Parts: sequence; structure tokens; C-alpha cells
Amino acid sequence: MNTENSPENLPENKNSLPLVELEGDSPDSDAADGTIAWTVEPESGGERIDKHVTDGLGEGTASRSQVQEWIRIGAVTVNGKAVKPNAKVAAGDEIEVRIPEPEPVEALPENIPLDVVYEDADVIVINKPRGMVVHPAVGHSSGTVVNALLYHCRDLSGINGVMRPGIVHRIDKDTSGLLMAAKNDLAHASLAQQLKDHTVLRRYYALAYGALPHERGTIDAPIGRDKHDRKMFAVTDKGSKRAVTHFAVLERFDDYTLVELRLETGRTHQIRVHLKYIGHPIVGDPMYGGRAGRTLGMVGQALHAGVLGFVHPRTGETLEFSAPLPADMEHALYTLRTR
Repeated sequence: MNTENSPENLPENKNSLPLVELEGDSPDSDAADGTIAWTVEPESGGERIDKHVTDGLGEGTASRSQVQEWIRIGAVTVNGKAVKPNAKVAAGDEIEVRIPEPEPVEALPENIPLDVVYEDADVIVINKPRGMVVHPAVGHSSGTVVNALLYHCRDLSGINGVMRPGIVHRIDKDTSGLLMAAKNDLAHASLAQQLKDHTVLRRYYALAYGALPHERGTIDAPIGRDKHDRKMFAVTDKGSKRAVTHFAVLERFDDYTLVELRLETGRTHQIRVHLKYIGHPIVGDPMYGGRAGRTLGMVGQALHAGVLGFVHPRTGETLEFSAPLPADMEHALYTLRTR
């Protein structure tokens, strides 16, 4: 962070980015080839490898029987060697899991209402409600943005396959706000390149705990898997990628701060992890907040993707869209302003 809290000693990861820079909940989003690695902590020594890996990947990522099959085919190694499902791990062992590509299952159209902010023959921009998953995954085979888009559009880019048609980027299930999708491969390639070049404008609004000590600043701190909980992410110099978030204070309350955040990179849970890292987690964040937001009337986390801007892939026109805060977040701010 380019303020008093700067993590200057954390190295920048110089690995090249994939063509499509996705952000959101994904078991392999911290590794382009689907590989996840970690070191066994002392308290986990003596566990069976199948149980250790199942627990380490996080709830909903894979079943124990699925992990056992991965072990049998050599997709799980301990210190670089294949093992049997009943092998025991020891403290300090290096675990590597190469998650096999799932069998493609075509997402089906579903008549789910969409809040369409903009649409033409090339792109569509929607205002995603909090609680809606962007594309089908383990535990979310239906009711996603993709299912709704397939019904609404009938024509989406095929670059990301049958599970993620048209999806160029994503936002977390628990985050509301603007999301763009591509209707053809030309649009998809252009939008993906803009994301890779960091020229897409993405502004978020968050209600954070506490009083941020600076009016504006930059959090430049690499993000990777949390070594203590594999379904979470953390600022770390191990197996991480560079992550940059710019922030500006919009409004201050006694013990809360409303901030605007601009993403330069798009790592999984980036804003949530960065705000926790500087000691000001998002109100109502179920994973990184540590405290509930119900005292302010929030029914989820107070994070909204409010502004999205990009160059139209066909016309070259610069487009910018905005979406209002969700009702419960507006109510929380009203409560703070009037209490």
C-alpha cells in the first residue's frame, strides 16, 4: 500500500496473465493450469491424504471419493510422488493437486429475470444481484448468470466453452453490480484484451469497518491461497500474483468508512482480501469480515460493482455505465447518516 502500511518487502509475481482474466469464486483461479499446492501444517500431521486434500480444497470443491480417484490417477502428489488414498501426511510435506478438467456439461437456458443495463449485437451489461453465481460450478449447476443469459440472448461467445459462454470476467456471488458478457468471439477477444491491458474501468463501493487513516491510496499486495484455509485467499508472497487496488474515501462515520475502489488487477476476492489486510474489512463479509452487518440492516456484504467502462469492440466508442447501490446498502448508509 503506497501509504504508511506499504508491503514493500513483498515481491511482485511476474507470471504472465491468462488471456481471459476472471475474478470470483473458483477452485483453480490462483493457477492457470488448475494446480494448487501447499505445505502440511504440524496440526495436520498424521491425517489420511484423501481427507487432508478434501478438507484442504475447501467445502464444495470436491467430494472425498472424487479426491480418492484423483489420487489413484496420480493427480495428487506428496513431495512430488504419487501415493495411495490411505497414505498419511506429515508436517512439512509438500502437497500438489492438479485438478482435472471437468467433463463439459452444457449449461441450459433458464427463464431468470435480468436487470439489463445495456445491450447490442456484440455485448450485454447487466446489474447482477447479490447472491447470484456467475457461471455453473460445483454446487451451482443452475440459477446462474450464464443460465439466464442463455435464455435472454440465445447468442453468446463460445471462447470459454459450454460452461462459461460469453463470460469475460466475473464478480463474486456475494457482490452485486455490473458485469459485461460477449455475444460473439470478436467482442470476447477485444474485452479480454482490455482486461489484460488493465484499461477496463471498474469502480466498486464498499462500506468498511473502522476509520481509514488516509483519504486515498493504493494497496499493492500479492494475493494467493490462504495456507490455513484453502477456500480463502490472503496477502502472501507464496504462490501469489500481484494485486493492485486503488481507494478513495467518500464518506466517514464514527466507526465505518464508505470507500470507492478501483481495480487495476482482478484477483479472486481481491477487494475483500485487501481491505481485510489493511485492517478494515467489509461490513457483512461472510468470509473476511469477522463481524455481521445485520445491525445496519445488511443481509450480505456491503460491496457493489457500481461503475463499468470499456471501449466497444466494434465501434471503438468508450462506454461507461453505473448501477445504483442495492437497497439494503442504501439503508445502512441512511442509518449511519441519521443515527
